[in-house]
Amino acid sequence: MHFTDRTDAGRRLAARVGHSGGADTVVVALPRGGVPVAAEVAAALGAPLDICVIRKLGVPYQPELGMGAIGEDGVRVLNEQVIRLAGVSDDQLAAVERRERAELERRARRYRGGRPPADLRGRTVIVVDDGVATGSTARAACRIVRARGAARVVLAVPVAPVDWTERLADVADELVCVGTPSPFFAIGEFYGDFAQTGDEEVLRLLAEASGGRVPGLVGVDRELVLLAAGVRLAGRLTVPAAPSGIVLFAHGSGSGRRSPRNRHVARYLNRSGLATLLFDLLTEAEEPDRRKVFDVALLGDRLTAVAEELGGLDETRSLPLGLFGASTGAAAALHTAAALGPAVGAVVSRGGRPDLAGPDVLGRVGAPTLLVVGGLDTTVIDLNRRARARLHCVSELAVVPRASHLFEEPGTLDQVAELAGAWFLRHLAAPGTARGPVSQAP
Repeated sequence: MHFTDRTDAGRRLAARVGHSGGADTVVVALPRGGVPVAAEVAAALGAPLDICVIRKLGVPYQPELGMGAIGEDGVRVLNEQVIRLAGVSDDQLAAVERRERAELERRARRYRGGRPPADLRGRTVIVVDDGVATGSTARAACRIVRARGAARVVLAVPVAPVDWTERLADVADELVCVGTPSPFFAIGEFYGDFAQTGDEEVLRLLAEASGGRVPGLVGVDRELVLLAAGVRLAGRLTVPAAPSGIVLFAHGSGSGRRSPRNRHVARYLNRSGLATLLFDLLTEAEEPDRRKVFDVALLGDRLTAVAEELGGLDETRSLPLGLFGASTGAAAALHTAAALGPAVGAVVSRGGRPDLAGPDVLGRVGAPTLLVVGGLDTTVIDLNRRARARLHCVSELAVVPRASHLFEEPGTLDQVAELAGAWFLRHLAAPGTARGPVSQAP
């Protein structure tokens, strides 16, 4: 038995729980990995989708081994056998629980956005995760939905150990599983793609299931064309309610506004209250010309022109400006930061080549600058260190562990987004503070 990914697993699981569908059915997912699975189940049943935030308590020296779980409403489940065999002390357990409780509260706030949990009183609740290993998190989730008034609890997962029913029969009225392979070592071994599910995907799936917009994205979300140095450039402008600033993206090495990595970061910034503009620095006719792809002066001049255009748009006129550059776009962002001086409030580079901006430009950048590089990208780390040494502004170099140049490893791009969001929110002005006139630096 093998699933392509969580979406495939969800579709196959949905076929097993079709009999549980009905007007009183609610599907409740365990974030984060359970949400893509549950979204398919909810769609197939025509049922609403909600979440039940649970955090596994991992053994300190082997975090993937669960010694218990905590959940919303103060639910706490411990596996005394694992705790005893692993030799975990009371102090170690308390330290793990404090850390996971803080993360649980953060995720609950973010995923719910201030909205209360779904009303489960008297309803059939299908609890869904991407698999069961020790069963601690599933047990905690079933206890929570039962305490919230569920009349019937169905625990449904794509994969579980052969003895899972013996472990969990006491917390659910029905247990549904696509397969129970043996031997069973880890859930991920039965998935072709078991990449970590990010917060952005959780929020998107919840929004799609509710038939509404992604939380926080109200107002402007449109394509537009900007005139920059005599060239018409296509972009996408997204402005959430009460934005605290706008971040202009400078893509590199031929990528543009449809770059999946930059769109991922942009969605995170939107939900953090920042507007974004992703646009193409080159026209379709220019993109094949590799000389223009690496022409930092050309890219920087166009980025500067677009930044000036933002001052004329009603939606962005008063917003403080940040710049986010990737690859060669990082050098273009620094070019613009040097040109516009105080009009630029902050700069972030993702896997960038700030060195390509040149010593003169680097020395004139005044905006606080964060350089984010993957820990496996050793050559670029060295280039970023050298470039940072030429900066005279506030700056930091953040190295994301176990990440390559494109941040393709599970969870690494989420770390980039969080670092960028924190940097922009820290250094851009408060909501309603105008940028002031944009003028060329001498």
